[in-house]
Amino acid sequence: MHYKKYVTFGLATIAGLGACATLALAQQQAPPLMVKQLKDNVYWTQGGAGGNTGIIIGQNGVIVIDAKTTPDSAKEMLAEIAKITPKPVTHVILTHSDLDHVNGLAAFPQGITIIAHENNKKEQEKALAAGGRGAPPADRLPTQVVAKNKESMKIQGVNFTLLHWAPAHTSGDLVVYLPNEKIVFTGDIIATIRPDPLIHLEKNGTAEGWIQTTKGMVGLNAETYVPGHGDLQTKADIQKRLKDAEERVAKVKQLVAQGKSLEDVRKAFGEPEPAAPVPGRGPVFPTFTETTYKEFTAKKT
Repeated sequence: MHYKKYVTFGLATIAGLGACATLALAQQQAPPLMVKQLKDNVYWTQGGAGGNTGIIIGQNGVIVIDAKTTPDSAKEMLAEIAKITPKPVTHVILTHSDLDHVNGLAAFPQGITIIAHENNKKEQEKALAAGGRGAPPADRLPTQVVAKNKESMKIQGVNFTLLHWAPAHTSGDLVVYLPNEKIVFTGDIIATIRPDPLIHLEKNGTAEGWIQTTKGMVGLNAETYVPGHGDLQTKADIQKRLKDAEERVAKVKQLVAQGKSLEDVRKAFGEPEPAAPVPGRGPVFPTFTETTYKEFTAKKT
């Protein structure tokens, strides 16, 4: 019981520190916001404060995927949308609850429909109850939740399929698939600015769920994958990341079964000790090796 209490406290502390560090990172000089076209009605953005975003122009309104970190960055994105179309933003779909994808909602118009996985909403409510860091204002919480593993819907005349296979990056991941356009918005399940998957244990993400989810994304009839951070990916790119992750997870699982320590496991992969955080430089997240090790040792215990 004491062990569980200390682990819970530790994860909560990590979550709080991560939120602080991510916010500090967002407040640094962000790269310029760039809007790029994928299809006649589909755009995506890189740069600005926060993750990549999607912009889909519907019949009478615009659907945005993820909302940036800060209100200022969100306002910049909304201004770019206004250059593309006079149609208003009517919907936002959130891929997960990390603040660099949701906090910009504070700048979005009131009354819009905000769609998220049910666990995403729970994570935001938890952040608000803890003081509000890592969550948008209470009046910008999700207004429509996805509780199923797969939900297809037509929004502003555009076909969407929203998918959740398992807890992966977080417990509330939502993959956004445009079947007609063959485009997938992955959220941070894929983030090419990191060589390996990032798993938030404090949000109940799992390596095994990441593998299951990524296999699901590979199985979609898609040609373009828009990651949560970084450059566009092809199906072959996703398959390569999946293969590498599967091999690492299998090896970590084997070493845990042998009773190896985290230090032993790091050495087996030639992985150095984690660097200490540098103030103002953003978060230093645990590596995929470390979170996978902790996941399997917890199961073993």
